[in-house]
Amino acid sequence: MASIRLRRPPAPTDAERARSVVARGGSAFLVGTGAPRTAPLVHHVRADGSAVLLLADDDPVVDRIRKAPGAEFAAMLELADHAPVDLREPVRALLWVTGRLWLPDPEAARRVALQVADVRPHPELLQLGHGATLVRLDPGSAVLSDAEGSAALAPVELAGARPDPFCRYEQHWLAHLEEAHPEVLIALARHLPPRLRELRGARIRPLGVDRCGLRLRVEGPAGDTTSGTDHDVRLAWREPATTVDELRVQMGLLVGCPFQGTGASAADAS
Repeated sequence: MASIRLRRPPAPTDAERARSVVARGGSAFLVGTGAPRTAPLVHHVRADGSAVLLLADDDPVVDRIRKAPGAEFAAMLELADHAPVDLREPVRALLWVTGRLWLPDPEAARRVALQVADVRPHPELLQLGHGATLVRLDPGSAVLSDAEGSAALAPVELAGARPDPFCRYEQHWLAHLEEAHPEVLIALARHLPPRLRELRGARIRPLGVDRCGLRLRVEGPAGDTTSGTDHDVRLAWREPATTVDELRVQMGLLVGCPFQGTGASAADAS
């Protein structure tokens, strides 16, 4: 008997999704061999995964770099991409960048800190040279994990991709959607797989939006261990959107039409 395989909705490429994680910033942790997991005071990740990190002078990682052969220390930077609303499980994607850490000389460190301040101002940058040290990460590889799957990426793939056109604005949009327009989420429920539509006490939450579609999270009832974990669902636009006006049109079609045919589809990605 032939098996039936559901067609997955279109989604941005692995490299595009990873670039969107980088563009949004998120929270960061640094992990090095034999060193405790640490949160940088400031982190700025460039398009190719290379990073500028500000660490406290007494951070064990700084000491490890100075003592390492060639003054380079292997480490991994973890970027966590958080949902735009207060979810039960807030992290919706993780990007791990593995590479080598090194210390630029003080003059170069000040120039780099000014470059970072131009792009992403942060008061902690004023601590450079006054209790904090600037560290550079040269990437060797990256791994993305999100509801679409997991993928290994080379720095050249990251650098060659573009972030999603809506990745810097979705937080405001989706927070407003949940707060001010619950009727829209109710209307979108008709596109969910049957088993999720029938899940009693479930709550539909906005998870993400991109050029290919809208992502929702279906949170099962609190304390219910029989319905499994939360479920992430992607609803595809009829046509990809690249501008705000196009996004508005596609959202209207998805909300206003109970039957989208092949133009809008959903897949349980969890």
